[in-house]
Amino acid sequence: MTEQHVVLEGSKRPSMADATRVADADAQAPVSVTVTLRGKVVIDDRIPTERREDAEKTKAVLERYGLTVDEVRLQPGSVVASGPVSAMNAAFQTDLGIYRTAEQGELRGREGQLKIPSELAGVVTGVFGLDERRVARRAAAQGAGTGVHGSFTPADLERHYDFPDGLGEGQKIGIAEFAPCGYFGSDLQAFCASHTLPTPHVDVVPLGFHPPRTLHAARQLSPQAEDGAGEVMMDVEIIAGLCPAARIPVYFVPWTQKGWIDLIDQAIADRPVALSVSYGLPEEDPQLSSAARDEVYKRLEGAAGLGVTVCVASGDDGAGAQLEDGAAHVSFPSTSDSVLAVGGSEIASAGQEVSWWEAPGRRNAGGGASGGGVSAVVDRPQWQDNIDVDSLNPGAPKGRVVPDVAALAGAPGYDVTFEGQPQALGGTSAATPVWAALIARVDAALPAGKRQRFLTPLLYKSINGQTVGQAVCRDISTGHDNRSNPPSPGYPVNTGYDAVTGWGIPDGTALVKELQGV
Repeated sequence: MTEQHVVLEGSKRPSMADATRVADADAQAPVSVTVTLRGKVVIDDRIPTERREDAEKTKAVLERYGLTVDEVRLQPGSVVASGPVSAMNAAFQTDLGIYRTAEQGELRGREGQLKIPSELAGVVTGVFGLDERRVARRAAAQGAGTGVHGSFTPADLERHYDFPDGLGEGQKIGIAEFAPCGYFGSDLQAFCASHTLPTPHVDVVPLGFHPPRTLHAARQLSPQAEDGAGEVMMDVEIIAGLCPAARIPVYFVPWTQKGWIDLIDQAIADRPVALSVSYGLPEEDPQLSSAARDEVYKRLEGAAGLGVTVCVASGDDGAGAQLEDGAAHVSFPSTSDSVLAVGGSEIASAGQEVSWWEAPGRRNAGGGASGGGVSAVVDRPQWQDNIDVDSLNPGAPKGRVVPDVAALAGAPGYDVTFEGQPQALGGTSAATPVWAALIARVDAALPAGKRQRFLTPLLYKSINGQTVGQAVCRDISTGHDNRSNPPSPGYPVNTGYDAVTGWGIPDGTALVKELQGV
């Protein structure tokens, strides 16, 4: 087929580090892509005519190239299509190959820019799923409480953060999980039994990845799947322990750009009161295309408009965010101004809760630290105008500051059950589901007219001389800054808001009281 194509802006993918192209992709191998459409996410049921026309045009063009349109999502604006490699190469003017990497083994990938049929110019904003490279990493680390090794149990967390009464009745709390990982229902049952709690309703929602359900199956899949299952069970058990009466959909997606898009599309469709996301990567990571980043941010904005508070871990690698260039960085997508970015604290030996920092300040070197800092990509939102935090990087723009809040990430950890045994785990990836569970408990305690609201901007509102954040959080004013090793600068921990723990750790009862008045 001879047809004019135009460059798809933002689609450029660089060469993969430490990767070697070993073959062309099999021309008949199946591929599924998510094609994103222009326009914002619709936050009511009135789908604009232009969106319907764009979807119909895109469907017709894709089918002309031999692709099958499997799903049309008028909200938020995506078309899912499948077909062989040969059709994908023709439709998007690319050259899919098989690459061998040390981290992922063999995977399908591409390099350079995509092109789309010219009649879709200005209509299609992104094509995701052609490339399988990893663009999600877990934020996680490893006792004050009454659990194993002094770790915090659900009852300890309720007391420590003054949760309002209730079990999360009538609430829906989503959890994001990226492959490879597994889900072991037997561990959840054992965990709930050990804490004399009912086992909640958990919906396993495969979105391009079906998690193994047993330890044996996870080990057969890969060593990473077994490790990932431990992180999944930590997320689920923290929320289950604090909201056992809630409905808990757990979304399982590949760790690709398409995975991010499909995840948030589904959350928009389901509208949970909160979505817990314990994954991210540096916002300037070259593996993440600007088109993908923009589409994720657009969808997060839509979710916030629907009253979904997406809670995102700020990362476990301090201000370095796993980049080793000596500069300060922050983690995507916690940098979005449409999420609640969650940093980390720890219990010091004297019993005081302080900012989390464990030498050398990064998890892959055996330590960890609360991620935080100033975005170089997202402008500072109006509701953060009074936040006096500048980037540590000379000449950097005045961007969005993270985190917004914090919760326990370091010692003594959280009491969880994995592979039938109690363990103590932590990280900002554990602090994040705590906040998601708290939001659900608070929402259930609020009057009907004050429910299902995006929380973050409310924390920055000023009432009677103080912000809501100051009124509903206990300030973390002591502890190590969040520098990481190899040497990178760190943001200081100050009285009031700072770029390590935000407004601080939660007081759930105070949060209920304040949200009734804003």
